[in-house]
Amino acid sequence: MNRLLFKQLRRLRGARPTARGGLLPRLRRDRAGNTLAIMAIALIPLLFIAGSAVDTARLYMVKTRLQQACDAGALAGRRFMVSTSAATLDSTATAQANAFFANNFKVGLFGTSAVSFTPSKTSENQVAGTASATVPLTLTAMMGYGSQTLTVDCEARYDVADTDIMFVLDTTGSMACTTADGTGGCSQPIVTYTRPDGTTGYYVQEKSGSKISGLRQAVLNFYDTLAAAVDPTTHLRYGFVTYTSTVNAGYAVTALSPSYIVNSWTYNSRSLAGDANNGASSSGPTYVNKTQSQCSAYAGRSPATGYTTSGSATVTSVSWTPNNGSSAVGSCALTTQPVKPSWTYQKVTFDTSQYKLGNTVTDPSKISGATSKWQGCLEERDTTATASFDYSNLPPDLDPDLVPTNDATRWRPMWPDVVYYRGGYSSHTYSGNSANPYGDGTSGYTLDYYTPLNAYQNIAYGWVSCGKPVQRLKVMTHQDISDYVNASDFVPQGGTYHDTGMIWGTRLLSPTGLFAADTAPWPGRNPPKRYIVFMTDGDMAPSMCLYGMYGIENYDQRVTTAGYQSDCSDSSQQANHYARFLAECTAAKARNISVFIIGFGQTLTSQLTSCASPGQAFYAADNASLNAAFQTIAKRVAMLRITK
Repeated sequence: MNRLLFKQLRRLRGARPTARGGLLPRLRRDRAGNTLAIMAIALIPLLFIAGSAVDTARLYMVKTRLQQACDAGALAGRRFMVSTSAATLDSTATAQANAFFANNFKVGLFGTSAVSFTPSKTSENQVAGTASATVPLTLTAMMGYGSQTLTVDCEARYDVADTDIMFVLDTTGSMACTTADGTGGCSQPIVTYTRPDGTTGYYVQEKSGSKISGLRQAVLNFYDTLAAAVDPTTHLRYGFVTYTSTVNAGYAVTALSPSYIVNSWTYNSRSLAGDANNGASSSGPTYVNKTQSQCSAYAGRSPATGYTTSGSATVTSVSWTPNNGSSAVGSCALTTQPVKPSWTYQKVTFDTSQYKLGNTVTDPSKISGATSKWQGCLEERDTTATASFDYSNLPPDLDPDLVPTNDATRWRPMWPDVVYYRGGYSSHTYSGNSANPYGDGTSGYTLDYYTPLNAYQNIAYGWVSCGKPVQRLKVMTHQDISDYVNASDFVPQGGTYHDTGMIWGTRLLSPTGLFAADTAPWPGRNPPKRYIVFMTDGDMAPSMCLYGMYGIENYDQRVTTAGYQSDCSDSSQQANHYARFLAECTAAKARNISVFIIGFGQTLTSQLTSCASPGQAFYAADNASLNAAFQTIAKRVAMLRITK
């Protein structure tokens, strides 16, 4: 085009005026010259329009990327917020927000300069941000337009739907140790504590920095994280199941109906078999000139039946010798023999109708007037001794929704006071070597001697335990949570049975079971999201000799059919308990309960990983990482989103 214009101008310069008119008339008549001139003049606005389009597109692209980076920074800041109580955004959240912004908007992008991002904390514990960047113009700069500064705002917040959270927490004896102690334990002493009902309990004394102390803080921080994410219309409910070899859920059950617990149950106990000598006999007085019938009247037992409150009695026997020369009268010699009870150790059925109500009752396995009071731990309902279950037809112990209708489907109150080891599967008769109470064994070795399960040594070795009562779902404040995890009975004791914890966690949270009213939707609201947060610091460790949710397996054979094992171990027992654990995990997920699993200083076994919902199994090596795991779970329960 420039060459044609040049040619035309040269031709015009060489033209001579003619009689036909001047230059302008001739130019007016030249169509090629008119077109080229008009195009030359039009280039100026066309150049401005094209430049505006190019620079407007650049500004749009920069603003879009700036908004995306601002959003990413705000989301990261809220995601990594450590403190929700401080007035300003904490340093961790600020650093993460800046890092995510910088990764999403590189300095110099599209020639930008003066790029800035400022994250801040809102009054609602959310993260806001303001980002800006200066964009130089290109073609429109020739028209006198300078660089443009773009500014965007963003805000990220956690939102929480109505939610029910059931903490299922391993509070076994190893939780008294630190993570540095490993899996071998820490040999802490057994000490006493006073239960809320005034009775005496035992637990493993905690070390400084114990795992259970880390658990207490992690649970409180979990609560605070969610509390900071809710708005006034959100409903949150919490519940707790602390588990060992059993769960203290008895009073939660009786709050519904005492008929859910049996009125009598057969325990591995003992019954009176008669008298046994209690020391050497002694000669008593001798009476003279007594008829034989008069002499026989001196024979007897004191007391006539039973024993004194100290567990003793005296049997008097007589020997009559006729006088010389007369058979009518003679001498009557008395001999006294102190006696004590002789017991047959066997299965005995006892009345539990008052015991299950928490009333103080006479201990039927003692003769000294001892009393018992139920703490609330339960033996499970009927089950099947197998490692394979039909998930659509679970036995009573694994069916979270089964309403008790008979003794096979009712729970049984644990009664360690009346439960005795007997040193073998069959019954034994034994008079004991203890004077208080008579009939008990005094050996500190528990398994071959006749000691009740409430004896100190049995508790010390974890052969029986009964921990803190469960907390059914309810709205709880920070103080309520603190009161629960810092209570005098939130203490480490007993052995590890994952199935008992998961059974009761699912049972209490199921929307279609006995406790459905606890987890029902609020009026006019959608059903709540439901979560189990399951934490353990050890692998499943069942024992054939332990008294727990399935009685004493060596005697009761409810989980395994291996028979009596003198060393208290059986290879099938752990497999069968794990099968119960996994069956209950499946039952929970079938009821739309999302399951989080935390292995605390404990390798995530295949069973633990399988129990968790996809991507929701965590390993925590120490107290700090336990807290981090709880924080991660809390933030997954909350829904992080951009609001501005």
